[in-house]
Amino acid sequence: MERVAFLIEPGGERIGALLNPETLVMRRVAGLQPRRALGGSLPWGGPGDDPLLFTGGGSTELTLDLLFDVSLSGSTVQTEDVRELTEPLWRLAENGLREDGSMRPSYARIVWGKWLNYLGVVAAVAERLEHFTTTGAPRRSWLRMRLLRVEDEAGAQEPVFTQEPPDADAVAAALGPEDYEAHTVLGASEEEGAPGGQRLDEIAYQRYGDPSLWRLVAGLNGVADPNNLPAGQVLRLPTAEALRRVM
Repeated sequence: MERVAFLIEPGGERIGALLNPETLVMRRVAGLQPRRALGGSLPWGGPGDDPLLFTGGGSTELTLDLLFDVSLSGSTVQTEDVRELTEPLWRLAENGLREDGSMRPSYARIVWGKWLNYLGVVAAVAERLEHFTTTGAPRRSWLRMRLLRVEDEAGAQEPVFTQEPPDADAVAAALGPEDYEAHTVLGASEEEGAPGGQRLDEIAYQRYGDPSLWRLVAGLNGVADPNNLPAGQVLRLPTAEALRRVM
């Protein structure tokens, strides 16, 4: 299984899970519908298929099979009841009113490796709970979720760079110690028998809005394997303001 992270917007919770890549399903539905008249479908006496109206747009859907476990590190929520980990995802399917009275849904961003950075709304969720404690609290959840992609809002975090970023040596030469912040890698330790910590592309997106900056982060920290960071490792990350200054 692969590690995956959900970033809940706008609250900012980070929920870590394990993803079974053999069951990941992506589905695209084109913007099509049968041609209709005021009284219903247009009559069609010929052979073949009904005539279609091309409306444009469509929808992209991702179906995920996920494993949540309270012993798996990598979440901002620490608990002994796995439902507190999955509750933010359930809450996204509630479609409750916001403080301003609008019905606009909250979003979840899924980050997996270098190819999947996906903002969407939860269309459906189903959960199987197991490994109950003596008090009745479940410690593990197998959760299937259907996510519909949405366009990133204009107010989403803007990438730091609008062109190719400088290499790590150039950045290191231009910045001073005060231009860096420490970041501790989240994730399960090897003793827990779970995958390693966060990926560099995930960290780069969280910090700078651009997952492609993982190479810069790796170079500044001497990381040889960006996909296998040990939990607890401390990285030195330039602030976004400092990086803009060296462009």
